[in-house]
Amino acid sequence: MKALVFHGSGASAWEDVPDPGIQDPADAVVRVEAVTICGTDLHILKGDVPEVRPGTVLGHEAVGEVVEVGADVRNVRPGDHVLVSCITACGRCRFCRDGVYGQCLGGGGWILGHLIDGTQAEYVRVPHADMSTHPLPGAVDDRAAVLLADIFPTAYEVGVLNGRVAPGDTVVVVGAGPIGLATMATAGFYSPGRIIAVDLEPSRLDAAKNLGADAVALAGDEAEQLVADLTEGLGADVVVEAVGVPESFELCTRVVRPGGHVANIGVHGKPATLHLEDLWTKDVTITTGLVDTHSTPTLLRMMAAGRLPASALVTHTFELDAMEDAYDVFSRAADTGALKVVLGEPRHDTLTVRAS
Repeated sequence: MKALVFHGSGASAWEDVPDPGIQDPADAVVRVEAVTICGTDLHILKGDVPEVRPGTVLGHEAVGEVVEVGADVRNVRPGDHVLVSCITACGRCRFCRDGVYGQCLGGGGWILGHLIDGTQAEYVRVPHADMSTHPLPGAVDDRAAVLLADIFPTAYEVGVLNGRVAPGDTVVVVGAGPIGLATMATAGFYSPGRIIAVDLEPSRLDAAKNLGADAVALAGDEAEQLVADLTEGLGADVVVEAVGVPESFELCTRVVRPGGHVANIGVHGKPATLHLEDLWTKDVTITTGLVDTHSTPTLLRMMAAGRLPASALVTHTFELDAMEDAYDVFSRAADTGALKVVLGEPRHDTLTVRAS
């Protein structure tokens, strides 16, 4: 089969690799019908995630058809249409029993496209298939559903829930890329008073407005002044870091109010300074986290009911064998306007790029 293989910092290729097979009785093999590229994949290619070894197939998000299952799999069978979660869960360890699947001790957690071969391929082996796949209702479109493998659960759990967004809150989201936009969409579940989007790219601020942001600002002094003006100098109740660079994290800590929450989602490849000389008296709560995907069933129900605007984030679609073209478009988002790119069957209401 073909797959996108990581060959070390800055290098990858769409190439032939062996077909996956059942290695454990709890495994399933899924034929990939829709897959997307995550900002984390770009971090891997930059060398920010050193645990990923050369030769690994990238990707941790997919929708597809189950083609084979191991003897211990009970919840899915060949022919089922499923969402492949970015988090694998054994369901038995102390963390899984608490619903903290991202910290699974039984061979799970974030392993796809990280510690084992991932989903940016024609087929993928999914360990612990009963806990790590979700049957899809027929009313849900593949290109929207694939965003529930990672981006929406991450935004909702690590941003909105960790940040404790509440009715009437002023919520600042620093980074209006896909994760930031998904954070804004799911923050709306809790009726915040206002959502302020901050980014360096005017095109992404436009996307934030279209998704319901009440105010937008360019990162830097403009953002700090806007938050001060809208909160009478108090600061925001909740600030979500959705970029993963030191400057954006430090901006978050400057615009949060005393007693407020900073929820870090971004994947950081470099240290960020924690200015405790300013924060130690402010009673600020700072949270980090890897998504657990415990919210995926809830989000699937919201999507099936038409209450989750996932399709609005998909700007480009590609055929699966145009993976390298898709990476190029996604990595140059400032030039291409890309938010989420989805590979699989071509669609007709977004820009579709076919391999030549």
